[in-house]
Amino acid sequence: MESLRTVMQGVAVQLVISRTYSLSMRMSLRYEPTDPYVVRATFFTDTDEPAEWVLGRDVLADGLTGSAGCGDVRVWSAVGRGDQVMYIVLGSPAGTALLEVPVQDVKAFLENAEALVPRGTESGRIDWDLELANLFAQG
Repeated sequence: MESLRTVMQGVAVQLVISRTYSLSMRMSLRYEPTDPYVVRATFFTDTDEPAEWVLGRDVLADGLTGSAGCGDVRVWSAVGRGDQVMYIVLGSPAGTALLEVPVQDVKAFLENAEALVPRGTESGRIDWDLELANLFAQG
């Protein structure tokens, strides 16, 4: 079987608290070809336990040039307004977080992920027999 590697990248982000205050954080992006439709984003601060979110790879990619996502995850780019950032909103019952993320870091990460699994070819990476067996085992 073809050797698959994981794409990982650390990104410095800002947790926007208000118009005048933000908190620096570190985000780690991880893409695994065995789970080809998603990107795992883990967020680290100095005081909290890391929090992991599962983001759709297409949502993140579409957010580079426009607005994408709905519900708990929304992404949009501010590049057209002169900024070189994108925004990610994560919502949960505990609250909502607005993150400011450098576009170039996300773009480089997604280019590396797409070099492994080009967009549109994700379904060829899924072990459908295993997925069906897992579904049936859950009853």
